[in-house]
Amino acid sequence: MKHDIFKILLITLILLLSAVFTIPSHADANTEGDSVSGYQLENGVTESIYSYEDAIRETIYVESSLDSDNDGKSDRIAVDIIRPQKTEDDLQVPVIMDASPYYESLGRGNESEIKDPDGDGDNEKFPLFYDNYFVPRGYAVVQVDMVGTNNSDGCPTTGGYEETESAKTVIEWLNGNGTAWNEDGEEIEADWTTGKTGMIGKSYDGTIANGVAATGVEGLETIVPIGAISSWYDYYRYGGIPFYPNGPSGLARTVVSSDSIDECASVREEIRAGADDETGDYNAFWDERNFVKDADNVNASVFVIHGLNDYNVKANHFSNWWEELANHDVPRKLWLSQTGHVDPFDFRRAEWVDTLHKWFDHWLLDIDNGITDEPTVDIERSADEWETYSSWPLEDSKSVKVKLGPATEKLPGTMTTTAVKGNFTQTFTDDPEQTEQEMVADKFTAKENRLMFLSPELKEDVTLSGVPEFDIQAMVDEEDTNLTAMIVDYGTDERVNHRDSGEGVRTLETESCWGASTDVDDACYKETEKTTHTAPYEIVTHGWLDAQNWRSLKQTDILQPGKNYRFQWDTLPEDYVFKKGHRIGIVIAGSDDRWLMPDETRATLNVSLGQSHVKLPVVGGKKAFERAMGGIPYLQNLVDKLKRDGAFNDEEATRNVETHLTALAHYKKTAAMEKAVKHLNGFKPLLEHHKDQDLISDLAYNKLMSALDRLLEDWQ
Repeated sequence: MKHDIFKILLITLILLLSAVFTIPSHADANTEGDSVSGYQLENGVTESIYSYEDAIRETIYVESSLDSDNDGKSDRIAVDIIRPQKTEDDLQVPVIMDASPYYESLGRGNESEIKDPDGDGDNEKFPLFYDNYFVPRGYAVVQVDMVGTNNSDGCPTTGGYEETESAKTVIEWLNGNGTAWNEDGEEIEADWTTGKTGMIGKSYDGTIANGVAATGVEGLETIVPIGAISSWYDYYRYGGIPFYPNGPSGLARTVVSSDSIDECASVREEIRAGADDETGDYNAFWDERNFVKDADNVNASVFVIHGLNDYNVKANHFSNWWEELANHDVPRKLWLSQTGHVDPFDFRRAEWVDTLHKWFDHWLLDIDNGITDEPTVDIERSADEWETYSSWPLEDSKSVKVKLGPATEKLPGTMTTTAVKGNFTQTFTDDPEQTEQEMVADKFTAKENRLMFLSPELKEDVTLSGVPEFDIQAMVDEEDTNLTAMIVDYGTDERVNHRDSGEGVRTLETESCWGASTDVDDACYKETEKTTHTAPYEIVTHGWLDAQNWRSLKQTDILQPGKNYRFQWDTLPEDYVFKKGHRIGIVIAGSDDRWLMPDETRATLNVSLGQSHVKLPVVGGKKAFERAMGGIPYLQNLVDKLKRDGAFNDEEATRNVETHLTALAHYKKTAAMEKAVKHLNGFKPLLEHHKDQDLISDLAYNKLMSALDRLLEDWQ
């Protein structure tokens, strides 16, 4: 017994001594494991445990291999860093990086924050909330002045190699490869970082992140591009048409450091010449600025956020990038909003901060918090109403070939999934002064300067998910023209007002705070709310083509007047629900001067309907589309379903119904509408006879009669 008591006392003494000498500090404790780390978890995410006020703030200059201003000296890239004070000891932390050209004047975020708001030459402020929120949780925040901007040397090149390289150089220095100096000219090393970096940014900033990821640089673990460019050609061109003249050179002039405007004039002239506004063709200048083609180099995970109605950085930037990342099995996540060019901090703030927090914790600190087990895709369906999915385009989305049918007494043009028999043509003349509103208004009216094709009122919802494709056969009477395609939802509804000045959000006077603050850098930002409006239609998506680029975006082919051409082009990607009772409209016109430089030839196009079609990415494919459209295909699908369900009690009755459907389809295809209506009216007595003889069920009779009534209403 004495021996046991002595043993217990000895063990107790050892445990007490261990507690005195080995308990890790609050800042070093990982409460969900035995290993010592630089973070502490609360509810599965890193907790705020470091002082923001005492954090180390420093400006350093990283030497690059660039000489973008051609002055014979290597460009030094200015970097502002904020990190926990404990990194001066033995703490190592990962990096959240935002490389930007906007830190001097235009600013970041809804409140346009810049680094030196009082203009005294000292960078007191770290724009946006990332530093306030993440530094106390064991991260460093690194804000890089893109080459040629703010305090960095050199000249901006609007998406060129130099801009990507300037941020890549900083990541390499963070991993021990490179040279940097502090403001006193002393050479320094980044011995305070784990070597793991995540890049984030909206618009230009996210574009730099895409470009750096496409280099495959070591140490870049994840990127979060928000409304970001994936190919600069797609930013300044669509289908060979410039959006406006001198775009790339003009942007380089906008973002260049105020001290380098004159020195960079020759670089801007090189940009202007290389961009080739005259033809609008894709060339070597644009190929250098295309990150999509280098997606096979991406080693970082990618969390993409984009507005489906972003007409600054248009939605094809996310879709082209997303598709190529999928082809190379890059870990991915996607948010699609109904807003325009808006940061998720301003359209879904609380959910955004929480999700971003878990995303960085997982990819930069290896915390298993379940973020990769969550649904891959979040899509906003209406104001602040979100749904989740496993993929994008949605899993059951299939291409449906929709043929452009001739006019009827009610409609200027129709659409069908069956062949259009006969040599039907429709003609329109390009009016470069026609507004977009004029293109889509008066949907039931034939107009000289546009073609309109309308569905019947939808019997069910139809969801588009993916990229619509236009394939138009037409004869042109001039050597050049522009083509515009639009898909329109005709139906009065309340929708996000993404065309207002806030692109779908309104800034309020109230604030919410996200992180720690100091007197010069607080974590509080004005709140926002969605703006909506009720309108009779919504332009769902657009697509454009310079007809001289009918063969390829890489070459211009002058058209031969009177010759038939096949014009193929995509619209912007979309994920949109057309509601029951609405109509789908397909509009084809010429120049669209709201978005692009118009063509002045005023060409007339004669479109061959039977040889033209549109491929719509419809969830549920052709069957879902035809059910919603009604008409002959709907009747055929309905009869097939009723047969499978045993609603027909007699084979002869079944054959009679199918024979009538075949005749109806024939009359419709040949546009013999008088015969079609007569035959349709004769269908009803047949169904009544079959019902009276108990050859079809009451359910089958009621469904077929209802479908016939709707069809008759559409045709008469």
